[in-house]
Amino acid sequence: MKRRTFIKNASLASAGGLTILNFPVFGKNAPSNKVVVAVMGVNSRGAYHAEKFAEIPGVEVAYLCDVEDGAIKKGLSAVKNAARKPVVEKDIRKLVSKNDFDALVIAAPDHWHAPAALLGLANGKHVYVEKPCSYNPQEGEMLIAAQKKYGKTVQVGSQRRSFPTLIEAVKEVRAGLIGNPYMAKAWYTNSRKSIGVGKSIPVPTTLDFDLWQGPAPRKAYQDNLVHYNWHWFWHWGTGEACNNGNHEIDCCRWFLGVDFPSKVTSAGGRYAFKDDWETPDTQIASFEFGNNKTITWEGRSCNSYPIEGSGRGFIIYGDKGTLVNYGGGDYKVYDTANKLVKEIKSNVKADPNNTVSASGNADMYHLSNFIESVRGNATVTASVEEGHRSVLLCHLANIAQRTGTTLQCDPQNGRILNNKAATKLWGRTYEKGWEMTV
Repeated sequence: MKRRTFIKNASLASAGGLTILNFPVFGKNAPSNKVVVAVMGVNSRGAYHAEKFAEIPGVEVAYLCDVEDGAIKKGLSAVKNAARKPVVEKDIRKLVSKNDFDALVIAAPDHWHAPAALLGLANGKHVYVEKPCSYNPQEGEMLIAAQKKYGKTVQVGSQRRSFPTLIEAVKEVRAGLIGNPYMAKAWYTNSRKSIGVGKSIPVPTTLDFDLWQGPAPRKAYQDNLVHYNWHWFWHWGTGEACNNGNHEIDCCRWFLGVDFPSKVTSAGGRYAFKDDWETPDTQIASFEFGNNKTITWEGRSCNSYPIEGSGRGFIIYGDKGTLVNYGGGDYKVYDTANKLVKEIKSNVKADPNNTVSASGNADMYHLSNFIESVRGNATVTASVEEGHRSVLLCHLANIAQRTGTTLQCDPQNGRILNNKAATKLWGRTYEKGWEMTV
């Protein structure tokens, strides 16, 4: 996206009542405007974050934090053209104790998201934390409590919440565009290959595996874990539901205007290959809400046949029409006779296979919204409360899947009712010395 076009679109979004970003004509480098950030986890998504935050006027990337030498090289390469050259600090505990930066950006593995965010908040930092904002439901509740306790800005990486076209679409749906929206369907497809059966080998000299595990109880290193395949191990990852389903499920919840579910079911499993992959590669989850609304999610990690011609997206069904999204900022609206009555096109198309940025530079809306919120000029579009409510659905789907049970939940807070096996998965045990407490 060209900068001129981006600024123009962002200005239109601001005129709609939401300040996305602010590029001052004068004094953009003034101390009052400068925001200094540190980025944790820079092998892939975090390197992209470092690059893009460094492009925002008045933002400097002061530190990169990672525990693997190859990732550090990627992170440094991503900001090689930035005016400020960041310092590398491998230990997040040492990083957050420094007082010369304002915000911590977290793109480390899932088991690190909430613990790192808590460390940042407790040390006076604003926090941008990628989805999922928690490894389990308990951590989400703890993050909400920490944000209230320390009073810092927290933005969750649900980027679609900042897309101007979707912000406008939500307003129109709530104003009756498709009547009463009562059902939503989300999906994600990919063609991931087998991860094989891992071999226990010595930890590479380029990796500090103890710091990589951090808050997770210690397990032996194996050769099919780092960098990406940890997603599919319950000990460190949260599966495709929290990895990619989180985005479209969040949009479904946003458009329907629902919070916590009353009932959750999940069907599926590891079907495509026989290997070390533990989480489902095929999953259909259903969420019922007490106000006669429902959401379903279909995840196919190993079969990329699209739905509605797209590898990811969501549909909002109403009693007077239907809205279809294709994973990015574009959407179509149909009436009850299935006639196309409105179409909004986006110059950025979603790419389900892109692990760095599935929605391209449209992410800049979200990153800039975070920076302007830190400056006091805006409010985050994806608060930790909203982030928790959305990823909670994904966690509950996984818990229902792992226990083979239907979950009955308290619609006031989403907590599981009368199910001991499922309740055990609400939180986790931490490595001694890494306990997460507010």
